[in-house]
Amino acid sequence: MRFPAVLTLAILLAGCARHAPAGYQGYFEGEFVYVASPLAGRLETLAVAKGARVEAGAALFTLERSAELSAQREAAEQLRSAQARLEDLKKGSRPTELASLAARLGQARAAAELSQLDFTRQQALFKDRTIPQSDYDHARLALEQNVRAVDELTSQLETAGLGGRTDAVAAAVADVSAAAAAKERADWNVEQKTQVAPRAGLVYDTLYREGEFVVLGNPVVALLPPENLKVRFFVPEAEFAAIKAGDQVHVGVTGLPAPLEARVSYLSPQPEYTPPILYNRDNRAKLVFMVEAMFDGNAARDLHPGQPADVTR
Repeated sequence: MRFPAVLTLAILLAGCARHAPAGYQGYFEGEFVYVASPLAGRLETLAVAKGARVEAGAALFTLERSAELSAQREAAEQLRSAQARLEDLKKGSRPTELASLAARLGQARAAAELSQLDFTRQQALFKDRTIPQSDYDHARLALEQNVRAVDELTSQLETAGLGGRTDAVAAAVADVSAAAAAKERADWNVEQKTQVAPRAGLVYDTLYREGEFVVLGNPVVALLPPENLKVRFFVPEAEFAAIKAGDQVHVGVTGLPAPLEARVSYLSPQPEYTPPILYNRDNRAKLVFMVEAMFDGNAARDLHPGQPADVTR
């Protein structure tokens, strides 16, 4: 007579079991930011220690840069020299040179006027046959010579006031641009010898000690920004289809009073065999899919990669 009641209780318990939140084992994983210099050199200063927290823009390390500083000074001097040459071409001749040309032009004009008067007299005398042909030719050629001298000095004075020729100025402008580019490159080389934190985070590791030679491109500091900490867990194949990107999950960590909230950010398209560490009485699936979930802001700031976690939906 009690069999129906027992059966009803068993059905109710089974229904409750079906609606219980699924639990998965996982661990924390970090996406590290490896800070390196694109130039090689001896590690001169390591400004941070492993385990410290730094803000964005904080100095991390400096490589030896005496050669780069010398190249920077040389590039700066070359740029100033090119700019000075360009300005000199634009200005034309100096005031004293212009004054000298103007004085010579005045003298030439006076000589031309005197030649004109002399030629007029010689021309009249030649018409009266008072002087020979040679005297007349001498006066005429002297006038022509002095007039040409006036024209030449006038052109020189105008040219001196104009400055350098267009092609010379264009070449000087190109020299300034090349010198400026060399200066920018030298500045960049100096700046790259000192690296700062691109983002705020934990100094997870330092990979060199002061005095060691750092090969070009090798990281010196490994940073872990708090937003780069994620939880990675494994879902059995039978339950994988129910999880979607953006789903909220609850991440339980030993020592925390309440679970953390995270959102699914990645679902692996490839199945994997269950790692031995996940074998237990409640999880015997042979094939699992890896799922990753990210935290908002600094929610997981004080947690560490490798730390185990229990994930529920």
